Order: sequence, then structure tokens, then C-alpha cells
Amino acid sequence: MKLCHFEYKNEKHWGAVNNDSIFPLDDLEDINQPSSAVKLTKHTRIENVKFLPPASPSKIVCVGRNYAEHAAELGNEVPKEPLLFLKAPSSIITEGEAIIIPEQSNQVEHEGELAVVIGRSCKNLSEDNNPLEYIFGYTCLNDVTARDLQRQDIQFTRAKSFDTFCPIGAFIETELDVADIRVITKVNGVIKQDGRTSQMVFPVPFLIRYISNQMTLNAGDIIATGTPSGVSKLNDGDLVEVEIEGIGTLRNPVKKLN
Repeated sequence: MKLCHFEYKNEKHWGAVNNDSIFPLDDLEDINQPSSAVKLTKHTRIENVKFLPPASPSKIVCVGRNYAEHAAELGNEVPKEPLLFLKAPSSIITEGEAIIIPEQSNQVEHEGELAVVIGRSCKNLSEDNNPLEYIFGYTCLNDVTARDLQRQDIQFTRAKSFDTFCPIGAFIETELDVADIRVITKVNGVIKQDGRTSQMVFPVPFLIRYISNQMTLNAGDIIATGTPSGVSKLNDGDLVEVEIEGIGTLRNPVKKLN
């Protein structure tokens, strides 16, 4: 099921997406309580709603250098264990909202990624636990990065956490095998990144188990699973799109502060 969070006539709803229509799920209080038994009796067209971010995470856990070619293009070695860092939840925007290039940076880049949305709390998962049972669904994510500040600071917090630096898709796909799906990023219609999740150094189940042994993952938390090679600079007026097979496309314009 493809779910979204939206505003219609000044009221907020969760909805199920079917082609170009959205069916409100008024019994869905939050993303931790999806119900396939809800009767989809009302619907509205997608173009009539305002999309809201489909998750409000306590944290956004990102995995660096999880594609070997991306590590190489930045002159880094592939890590022996997942390289984890955090993005501020305040950096989240969604479909159609603008990525703002801050005055502090002269090199803001895109990083299109598959994002995992956690469905229920997990901690210290063992080999006997199935990590996939803790997933609510998947969405598109753009790990926007001020590359010059990342190099300057060495650690990643500032470079990754400016407001608007975490666009996430409007839709969460709850039923998808993500072992080998295509992840594309386009800038102004030109493909810049083109990879497959099968190229990840550490696949999704490994990441969930590993991260749960470092910190508790709460319902609604987001894991950004890493980006393929081909990152490039974003400029004022660009349109950046992250397209993931089976999920959809996340589109955001780019603006520079005066």
C-alpha cells in the first residue's frame, strides 16, 4: 500500500494512493497503526491536496559511503562497518518544497537515497530477529550536503542539517522488496546518479540490526541508506528529482538565499 499524509480543506489526513486519487484513512491515527480494513469510500485527486511530510522522526540516521563507487568518487575507502551520522529532523521538507542554498556554502550537492521508515521500536536486534518486521515502509530521500563545509568541519552535522536539507518523498510504500531496485537522481532532467540497491555495501536488514545495537530506533525514525556515485553541485533555479523504482519520484526546486 502506498500511503501519504496530506492537507485538504484545512484538515490533515492520512490517505492511500491509487493511481491519481487519494482515499482518506481517517482511522489511521499515525504511521504506526496502518489498517488495511479501513473502507476507502471517499477520494480526492492528488492535485487537490497539499502533501505533508509522511514521517516525524525523532532522528534521521544516515549511512555514509554505502556504495563503493560513491566512496571512491570522494576519495574515501569503503568502511569496514557502517559509517553512521545524523541529520537534524528540522531539515525535513517534502515534495515540491524548495531546497535553500545557504549563504555559508558554495558547494551544495544532491545525494539521492532509499529511505527506510521504522514502524515500531527496536533495540539490540539479534541474528534471531527479522529486521524487516520493524519496517513501516520506504520512501525517497535527498541527503542534501554542503560539501565544502563537510570537508572543512571533518564531521558531518552542520553540512547535512541546514533547514530544507532533507527532502523526503510524499509517499511511503509499505509493500516492496528493496533488495535490488533502481535509484536515480536527475538535475534539470539529466541523470546524474544511477544505481541499484543491490550495490549497497551493507544491505537494509544488516543496517537495521546494526543501528539498533548502537541506539534505539523509534517508530517514525528514518534510515537513509546511502547514495550511488554521481553527486554534483546544485545551483539556484535547478530542479532535482530522486526517482526510486516501486516508490515514485521526489521533486524539489533549488533556491539560493540573497
